[in-house]
Amino acid sequence: MPVRKVVIAGAGGRDFHNFNLYYRDCPDARVVAFTATQIPHIDGRKYPPELAGRYYPEGIPIVAEEELPELIAAHRVDEVVFAYSDVSNQYVMELAAKVNTWGADFVLLSARHTTLAAGVPVVSVCAVRTGSGKSQTTRRVIRLLRDAGKLVVAVRHPMPYGDLVRQKVQRFAAMEDLDRHQCTIEEREEYEPHLAAGVVVYAGVDYGAILEQAQSEADVIVWDGGNNDTPFYRSDLEIVVADPHRVGHERSYHPGLTNVLRAHVLLINKVDTANGQDVQALRANLRALNPRAMIIEAASPIFVENGELLRGKRVLCIEDGPTVTHGGMPFGAAVLAARQHGARELVDPRPFLQGEYRAVFAKYPHLARLLPALGYGEQQIRDLQATIDAADCDVIVCGTPIDLRRLIDFRAIPNVRVRYELQEIGKPDLADALREKGLI
Repeated sequence: MPVRKVVIAGAGGRDFHNFNLYYRDCPDARVVAFTATQIPHIDGRKYPPELAGRYYPEGIPIVAEEELPELIAAHRVDEVVFAYSDVSNQYVMELAAKVNTWGADFVLLSARHTTLAAGVPVVSVCAVRTGSGKSQTTRRVIRLLRDAGKLVVAVRHPMPYGDLVRQKVQRFAAMEDLDRHQCTIEEREEYEPHLAAGVVVYAGVDYGAILEQAQSEADVIVWDGGNNDTPFYRSDLEIVVADPHRVGHERSYHPGLTNVLRAHVLLINKVDTANGQDVQALRANLRALNPRAMIIEAASPIFVENGELLRGKRVLCIEDGPTVTHGGMPFGAAVLAARQHGARELVDPRPFLQGEYRAVFAKYPHLARLLPALGYGEQQIRDLQATIDAADCDVIVCGTPIDLRRLIDFRAIPNVRVRYELQEIGKPDLADALREKGLI
């Protein structure tokens, strides 16, 4: 049987999972490389032989996606597997056209090949786009399950940006574990709220090994999705969050549309801040795409500590990084808090940008009067600190899911933290969805 030569195009997460499940032990395929994009500094590494299996004693190189045409030519590649998320359908098909032009087939693997079956019930929370409100929805689902007496473990979509062997299986049960695993800001933003609520979180690289451990201490696993990717585990209840601030993306983003079509529950979030006509348009689109799904409406009200400090002041707004960069949102919770509490001015950070932040703002020109809290590595954290140090402002307002003060010194500048939680509006609600599946 001829051996197919494969490149997996990814971003340091879904790509490794697809390899582990579909290609690692496949005798008639050889992955010659991973390509990397979206996340800075994740190329130039190897997927290590300790994780790659018997066919890859030297491991597998990870190179920048810009090298894809040369890879296809040099290795006579047969297939390029697309394995990252939160991109438009137009982007996917443009890359498919290029790959076909360069002489390889373009492949999208389905859930049939890329999901694992658990020994306990699984509830997944995914989304149409990054920044739709998965995190607060996940927290709400976990509270409902725990109130019903269930022992719940969260398994988070991967963010393995460091030592892949050490990150094979990561278990977080206390804040100290974040330091022990040398977590980036992006990781902390996802894990810290669960830990603060006393919920154990698993993440890593090998989601088969993660599943074995996680289900040994859980009555129910909650899959905490990342970007707008599809779940890695077969789910008894699939909840998909949609954002009325971005109507139309439910049809036009990958794999958000797949999530919509698969969902048992479609949750329209942010109805408290969206235009009513946009909410209704989104509802109509979702109903047309998936007429069998339960539709729930919800708000994500913000809670501002010491909001009076913002009135009449020049405010630097720091937002969740992925939401306002590749998520495309022009504002987040910090901007909303500043406006609601009467800030005089939202400070434009662009004159104060340091290091890698200059390239980030060049890549995402919609960014203006806010600063994304990027921290995919130590250099970006240092550049964030330096940018804040240089900024001319009266008050800093943080809309990040974590308490950024654990990592950043605000130099005695008054600062305000913003939190947000999910509140369903009317019926049906998430408790109804869980009861319908016999989960509570």
